[in-house]
Amino acid sequence: MSVIQPAVEIPFSERCRNGSFKGVLRWHQLDTFWAALRNAAGKGWYIYAVGEAVPDSPSSAEDVQRFIDEIDALLRREHDEDYCGIVYADDLQTPTLIKIFDPNNLGSSCGSSMNPPKPGWILSLQQPTDLADTAPLPNNRRRWWNRLFGA
Repeated sequence: MSVIQPAVEIPFSERCRNGSFKGVLRWHQLDTFWAALRNAAGKGWYIYAVGEAVPDSPSSAEDVQRFIDEIDALLRREHDEDYCGIVYADDLQTPTLIKIFDPNNLGSSCGSSMNPPKPGWILSLQQPTDLADTAPLPNNRRRWWNRLFGA
């Protein structure tokens, strides 16, 4: 008789660093991705700005919707390219972990660098743990975050 082992939850930092992610390459794909995420806004998403305090509870559906609106506007305004390529998810149809890279701190977000940049923002159904390094969050991003969530 075989014994079914309970699923082991992979630590958040491990999923972020070494998990498998698919990129949203085109702006029209991002529109489709955001639409799917809006439909799942009430599932208990944590919204984490890397470098700020780790959230201790999931965001409301309204906060998720507002974050999508604001981050979409920021990405389109500041990533002046004809492609997106800075939003990654573990699954593009039913994501549980989404990494959004800051257009002003891209480095090599594809991971080919020995020290790829950390994402600027993360949406996760798993409670995040601190991913911040010693580099402080830039003041313009801190102001954006505080304006959005009054942190």
